[in-house]
Amino acid sequence: MILQINGEPRSFPDPASPAQFMLAALVEALDMKSDRVAIELNREIVPRDLWSQTPLKDGDHLEIVHFVGGGSYVLKGRGFQLRRKAAQNKLPALAAHPAMHSSS
Repeated sequence: MILQINGEPRSFPDPASPAQFMLAALVEALDMKSDRVAIELNREIVPRDLWSQTPLKDGDHLEIVHFVGGGSYVLKGRGFQLRRKAAQNKLPALAAHPAMHSSS
């Protein structure tokens, strides 16, 4: 079974019939702490209480975000990569914004 996880293909053994590969089993296989993970499956966020009832199938697309103190990490290849906050990457510093220097 091939799953697209955070834009990268990952291979997993096909489940033995009639068993199915559930989302909860994927979280466990990736050695993630379920209370610190948010998962989107095929563009739909899956509530944590439905993971054990959500089967995965070949070709599914998942976005997995793993939260940690001080920021969040995204699954990248076989490990995690820091996802920087938008304020650090894309937004200009407030002090540099022209509206902050106007006097009224």
